[in-house]
Amino acid sequence: MRDSFLFRLFWITLAAALLILFARYLPLLESDFAPTGAPQRLVTARGDLAEDEKSTIQLFENSRDSVVYITTRQQVMDFWTRNVFTVPRGTGSGFIWDDAGHVVTNYHVLEGASEAWVKLADGRDYRAALVGVSAAHDIAVLRIGVGFKRPPPVPIGTSGDLKVGQKVFAIGNPFGLDWTLTSGIVSALDRSLGEKNNNLIEHLIQTDAAINPGNSGGPLLDSAGRLIGINTAIYSPSGTSAGIGFAVPVDTVMRVVPQIIRNGKYISPSIGIETHDALNQRLSSLLNVQGVVILRIIPGSTAEKAGLRSATLYPDGRIVPGDIIVALAGKPVDSVRKLQARLDDFKVGDTVRLTILRDGTKTDIEVVLQPG
Repeated sequence: MRDSFLFRLFWITLAAALLILFARYLPLLESDFAPTGAPQRLVTARGDLAEDEKSTIQLFENSRDSVVYITTRQQVMDFWTRNVFTVPRGTGSGFIWDDAGHVVTNYHVLEGASEAWVKLADGRDYRAALVGVSAAHDIAVLRIGVGFKRPPPVPIGTSGDLKVGQKVFAIGNPFGLDWTLTSGIVSALDRSLGEKNNNLIEHLIQTDAAINPGNSGGPLLDSAGRLIGINTAIYSPSGTSAGIGFAVPVDTVMRVVPQIIRNGKYISPSIGIETHDALNQRLSSLLNVQGVVILRIIPGSTAEKAGLRSATLYPDGRIVPGDIIVALAGKPVDSVRKLQARLDDFKVGDTVRLTILRDGTKTDIEVVLQPG
């Protein structure tokens, strides 16, 4: 009886000891055969990209090498030593125009700089030569000497057939963050923007694609990867993107850039008259007329040949207006800047129709445009 009791006690004690050992070492055994931390999750297969994602990726990959990063420097003089040295000034964007190494960017990217450097997408850096500028259009052309592996030029599109709502893409270097892609739509067309140099840039494309400092001079592309504009400005009190950006249309670029490359400057069309913006505002207000008062006809000009009449200045200081231009090609003209912008839609040698107010009566006169 006693042996049976001891036998049962032995097995109970052994079982209890085994249970204690098992409970103690079970976590260690689990750690050897199971992953630590959170339970293991399986990766879900991505599947194929959406078609619009594929096209956007392809657009960026096709266009990236044509976009450049521009850094500028300016000369400064030390007040005490009178030594002249260069310091960093700013950054911007640009794009390859042709196989001759011409690079197009904004004029304001280079304004005030003494030198500019162009960095290609493959990391190569080149000191650029200035070919010419057109401040009136905020366009500048540089040239770099690319001897091999020339980056492809940006394919040229059109801007006259753009529609509000179509997709657009901007590639540039905002805040120095190189080769950045943003996208949006055409928000509006035919916008006007006054510049600090008193120029009026017409026909601007408005877009909500994010454009920030550093994007200036970069290309605005359509969904086919064609150039439709040069990103030039934003409207924002804070200086960062607020969904209102502007681009110089490619139709203007195509009119200006070839002239800069050929002549080193843009030759604006003119009708051969003299005007004055501030005086014109006063006269227009006094006469209660929205237009441009012709102050003087340049001798031998196409305006003289067309029979336009200038204002008459009397010895006592009185000004009697002659012809007042109120429209050009059927589009209203209410200021000197607007007249200059309207003329810029044409080229030297074109014949344009002026609507003038003469002795209180409106009449049309055709004038051939001459070099300005």
